[in-house]
Amino acid sequence: MPLQDVTVTIDISKPSALTGLGTPLILAKKDGASSYKEFDDLDDIKATLGEDTDAYKLAKQIFNQGDSRPDKIAIATYSLTPEAPQTPITAVSVLENYYYNDWYFVMLDTGAASDYKAISDLVEEKELKIAAHIVDSNADLETLKGGMYDRTFVIHHHKIKEFLHAALIGQVGSKPVGSLTWKFKNLKFATPQELTPVQLDEIHKNGGIAYVTKAGIDQTSEGKVISGEYIDVIHGKDWVKINIEKRIQHLFATNPKIAYSDNGIAQLEDAVRTVLEEAGQNGIIAQDDAGQFLYTIIAKRRNEVSATDRAARKYSGLTFSFELEGAIHEAKINGAILA
Repeated sequence: MPLQDVTVTIDISKPSALTGLGTPLILAKKDGASSYKEFDDLDDIKATLGEDTDAYKLAKQIFNQGDSRPDKIAIATYSLTPEAPQTPITAVSVLENYYYNDWYFVMLDTGAASDYKAISDLVEEKELKIAAHIVDSNADLETLKGGMYDRTFVIHHHKIKEFLHAALIGQVGSKPVGSLTWKFKNLKFATPQELTPVQLDEIHKNGGIAYVTKAGIDQTSEGKVISGEYIDVIHGKDWVKINIEKRIQHLFATNPKIAYSDNGIAQLEDAVRTVLEEAGQNGIIAQDDAGQFLYTIIAKRRNEVSATDRAARKYSGLTFSFELEGAIHEAKINGAILA
C-alpha cells in the first residue's frame, strides 16, 4: 500500500444507479530487467519499444484520440525470457510491483484470456483501479465473465489489433470523472462491427462491450464492467475515495496538529465536504430540486469516541453517503397522432 494515515472505505448500496484518474499503464514485453517510465511523446515510446510491438500500437491508439487523450502513458516492462540466472518476470509481478504508481487503467500488450484473467484477479484484489482487455471470441469473453469483475471492462471485437479498449480509454478516461458515460462513444481509428441483435445481446450478457453503428454513428454499445456495474460508477467511487484521502492527508501534513477536539473533528468534516461538493459539481453526486447535492456527513463528537481510540490518537467516527447522478442509457418515448 502507499504510505498514508487516511483510509476511506465506500460501500455501494444497491439499487442506486451510481456514476485526474486517467493515466493508462501498458504492461509491455521487453527483454531485460523490469522498468517503469511515464511518456508524454509517442516517438519516445517508439524509440523505447519499437513501432512493431503491440505495446507501441496500444500507446498510439490512446494518443490518436485527439484532444481527449491523456497527457501521459505509463509503461512497465516484463520479460519471460531473461538472461540467466534471472527468473522470468511476469506481467502480474510487474503490475504488483508498480501498483501504487501514478496510473489508473491497466492493459496487457498481448496475451491469452488466462493472462488477462491473472491481471484482473490482481486488480480486483487491490480494490482500486481498472483493467481493460480486448477479445475476439465469445469463449474468451465467457472466461473473463466467470470472474464477475467489478474492475474490468472488455471490448469484444473482430479486429483485436485495432485495440479498441485502448481507444476507449484514450477517448474517455482523462475527462472529468462523473462528467460522462462510457456508452455511445465514437472512437477514432476504429472499425464498427456488424452484429445482429442476437449477437450483440450475447456479448452484453457475457459482460462485454461492442463497437457498432447506431443511427448512422459509430459508437460503443455499452459502458459496463464485466460484473454489470457501470464503468463511471467504479471510476467515480475511486475518485471520491482518493481525493478524500489526499485532502485529509494534506490537512495533517500542513497543520502543526489537528486537535482531538470537536474543532479538530470539524476540520476533517470540512475536508470531506469540500470533496463531495466538487464531486457534485463534476456530475458524480445528484442534486435535489433546490440544486443541493444529495450527500450526508455524520461525525461523532469527541465525547462519543472511546477513550481507547482517543489515547491511540485514532478517529474513525466520520461517515458519509451520497446519491449518485448516473446517466440515461435508454429512452422509450410514447407519442400519439391526433386524427
